[in-house]
Amino acid sequence: MYYVVYGLLYAVSLLPLRVLYLISDFAYFIIYRITGYRKEVVMNNLAIAFPEKSLEERKKIAKEFYLNFTDTFIETIKMISIGPKELAKRGLCDTDYLNGLIDQGKNIHIMVGHQFNWEFANLMYARTLKIPFIGIYMPVNNKIFDRIFLKSRSRYGTIMVSAREFSARMPQLFKEQYVLALAADQNPGIPSKGYWLNFFSKPAPFVTGPGKGAVKNNTAVVYVAFHKVKRGYYSFKAVPLVENGSDYTPEQLTVLYRNALEETIRNNPSNYLWSHRRWRHEWKEGYPEMIG
Repeated sequence: MYYVVYGLLYAVSLLPLRVLYLISDFAYFIIYRITGYRKEVVMNNLAIAFPEKSLEERKKIAKEFYLNFTDTFIETIKMISIGPKELAKRGLCDTDYLNGLIDQGKNIHIMVGHQFNWEFANLMYARTLKIPFIGIYMPVNNKIFDRIFLKSRSRYGTIMVSAREFSARMPQLFKEQYVLALAADQNPGIPSKGYWLNFFSKPAPFVTGPGKGAVKNNTAVVYVAFHKVKRGYYSFKAVPLVENGSDYTPEQLTVLYRNALEETIRNNPSNYLWSHRRWRHEWKEGYPEMIG
């Protein structure tokens, strides 16, 4: 069954993006206009993040978000077969700072958020960096699609590691110089074990692993800002946070990351995954104190 599904998706991926975007437009109409997929979550999240904006302004951001959301789905299919020339044409990938750190012998932790399009960013950085590029991912429940996504994301050399296996594989992965990419805006599995910070205007828990790992391994920490230039074209900018993680606490690194992510979202609000229930957990007595 895997080969049937993969073959069909591969055939679809060979279509030009201008054709695939017609599918995206149709999916947008169904998801936004007909089913209203997580529309309440999206609008509630936007109200938390941008209380100063009018309802009409937030609705405009929501509409643009849904189109970016469906575009990302279509572009993910395109990643199955996209060639290096077209990939390079569609993204400006800032690697000078990262390769400079690599030349200094640094290991690097890249912290990113759930911005569009992370699939483009993965392939572009894997293709252009000088040392192994490691990506942490959460497996999807459907084993066929999980296998397809894994194959697609690894096409240009990314070492994809399941979050469930990361601790066991870490000693082997870290034997050589590396770049590790982490989506650091996930909700922690146990909210009481996370770092609690104000994210925009409301407390939210942040996972502790990215900060702790950077301190323990004394890595450079870099935030990458995603910007959608226009449909199908992106720029990815490396933002230096710290060069020596062990000079900071994990909490301090998390605050620096939070600040950088908020700035990126404010500059391009429709390019963030607003359907994610980022504020689903409430801070309670007995949880760690708020920081930053």
